[in-house]
Amino acid sequence: MTTMTRNVTDLYPTRGATEVATPRQDPVVWGGPDTPGPVPAGDLEALDRDGFLAVDQLIGPDEVGVYQRELERLISDPAIRADERSVVEPKSQEIRSVFEVHRISEVFANLVRDERVVGRARQILGSDVYVHQSRINVKPGFGASGFYWHSDFETWHAEDGLPNMRTISVSIALTENYDTNGGLMIMPGSHKTFLGCAGATPKDNYKKSLQMQDAGTPSDEALTRMASEYGIRLFTGKAGSATWFDCNAMHGSGDNITPFPRSNVFIVFNSVENTAVEPFAAPIRRPEFIGARDFTPVR
Repeated sequence: MTTMTRNVTDLYPTRGATEVATPRQDPVVWGGPDTPGPVPAGDLEALDRDGFLAVDQLIGPDEVGVYQRELERLISDPAIRADERSVVEPKSQEIRSVFEVHRISEVFANLVRDERVVGRARQILGSDVYVHQSRINVKPGFGASGFYWHSDFETWHAEDGLPNMRTISVSIALTENYDTNGGLMIMPGSHKTFLGCAGATPKDNYKKSLQMQDAGTPSDEALTRMASEYGIRLFTGKAGSATWFDCNAMHGSGDNITPFPRSNVFIVFNSVENTAVEPFAAPIRRPEFIGARDFTPVR
């Protein structure tokens, strides 16, 4: 465990009286040309430019079945449902997410350690990495709600104390992502500008934000400008496909009103050289199962 302090400069002010845009102060790809890893140079260039990288098949069909069965086991377990790490859908009262899944499940812990996964994170971030957050997301058909536009880094900076943009996420599809069942949407290039949001962070904001984002959301005017400048990319793909995306990419997802579920495992890797300090714009830290304070490298 590492003790957190706040002896660092705030490069990305947010949660003030007004919305403020700040040019990105950090690289997107931290690894150099000689940094080993499975990502080709052309894909790293695309990640730097667009803020995301799609992989058609990160894991194979047989492996997908293993993770699907483990997801079903977890969300069917009454003990998991009662755990504070589970988030329940307000309307259906079904499990929406289970956090810290790599600590709850050895099956998902093995996925985190898989070199196809962690090797890409190390290469992109140019260092050893630890898991800042992990979760399974369950988006069943017929009404599962989406998630409003946001930058993950805005929250992780404001409420978890991550100083720099040296964090990468991967969403691995465990069901097919159609263009109709509430898939991930990203504004390509939006990761190059940090949008500091207006409004103070309420105490225990995480309890509400895990079901519906409020604090840390951009204004309609800012989103309109960004969408006009960058456009919006919707991600589709077979089960086993993956989307890697930068921590500051503006993204969101719509409701799923189709009969077809959309489930995924979501892993956030942070550089061991970018460990959390005290929150930059929140009265208290979020719980460790949401924003880790164990900075042990993935091995």
